[in-house]
Amino acid sequence: MKDYSEKRDFHRMHVESDIEITDSKGRTYAGTCKDLSATGMQLFVHNPVAVGEELTTTLHPSNDQFPPLETICEIVRCEPEGEGFLLGANISEVTR
Repeated sequence: MKDYSEKRDFHRMHVESDIEITDSKGRTYAGTCKDLSATGMQLFVHNPVAVGEELTTTLHPSNDQFPPLETICEIVRCEPEGEGFLLGANISEVTR
């Protein structure tokens, strides 16, 4: 049985990696993936993103042994954080 403090079905993995983000209008910009789980991720970006927005992301690995992780995700949370915004994203599909 899970401890009450860990209610998630999947554990988060701290990542802190650059991520390429493309919005529904085709604009591409850079962000930072702060953590990743099987069903979602937390992203840091410089501009706010609307809750419900669908994004395509590409997380490049630190070496060439692994392919990039490409996802389609939906933003479920956008909160101010320092000089930018923290986004909570649910992964809808892993495309690669």
